[in-house]
Amino acid sequence: MSHGKDIKIVCGNSNKPFAESVCRNLGLRLSSSHVSTFSDGEIAVSLDDSVRGSDVFILQSTCTPINDYLMEMLIMVDACKRASAHRVTCVMPYFGYARQDRKARARDPISAKLVANLITSAGTDRVLTMDLHAAQIQGFFDIPVDNLIGSPLFVDYYKKKFKGHMDDVMIVSPDIGSVARARAFALRMNLGLAIVDKRREKANHAEVMNIIGSVEGKRVILFDDMVDTAGSLCEAAKALVENGGAKEIYASASHGVLSGNAIERIENSVVKEVVFSDTVPFTRPEPCSKIKYLTAAPLFAEAIKRIFEEVSISTLFR
Repeated sequence: MSHGKDIKIVCGNSNKPFAESVCRNLGLRLSSSHVSTFSDGEIAVSLDDSVRGSDVFILQSTCTPINDYLMEMLIMVDACKRASAHRVTCVMPYFGYARQDRKARARDPISAKLVANLITSAGTDRVLTMDLHAAQIQGFFDIPVDNLIGSPLFVDYYKKKFKGHMDDVMIVSPDIGSVARARAFALRMNLGLAIVDKRREKANHAEVMNIIGSVEGKRVILFDDMVDTAGSLCEAAKALVENGGAKEIYASASHGVLSGNAIERIENSVVKEVVFSDTVPFTRPEPCSKIKYLTAAPLFAEAIKRIFEEVSISTLFR
């Protein structure tokens, strides 16, 4: 066989409930491991189960605190390779550093490429992720990368939510950079597309300039790959109501990073509901009545099963 003798799934500290959900979908037990730190902050990893000859999948979202979780994953890869694992796949539901994929100014780093090099050098054989911020990051790796599409989760959700009222719904891209992603989502939903054109003055601050397309009297779904500080999302929603005459604003994104004052911004915004997948765990102590989560665990479980069995996963990209 070209694959390992069995599947072993291990996880770090970033999103253990997600890893357990994936295991339930596969009918497997999450392998026992311990990830701790020494007093000076060094990360220590211990694998309790044998992985010799196994096809190992390490589930770890590189979300906040991103540097700690990235190092956890790299050290776990090294531990698995030194324990004679047959193949190691890094399952990264959320891929951190993906926004730094090019040199926007002189002397800028391309951190996404650096992270790709680190993951490869650690001994990773394959990467499985979902909705990379920039699809070209797949080319930063010299190993196979499977970039799953999360939009079917939201298609099913919104078709049920707006059943019988789809004529009143419009998909909106919150910026020019997300047009391709929003257009693909609109095609899946068989709905029209509008675009919020904005000018970013500085990092994590956006000034809305214009709305391309008519959203007057429509229920609008803002669609993007991630929401970080929620500044762009809330400004776009405000413009769609005040300038475009939209009736209701909904939003969805694969990754709810939600850093800084994101929760407060969403609560105080005109957005009625924001839907995320559970690739990034909600760790804030304060709840948010407007936020809802859909699980991506069955999608990742199916991808892991197909990778182990060496069968095509191309249908998961459609």
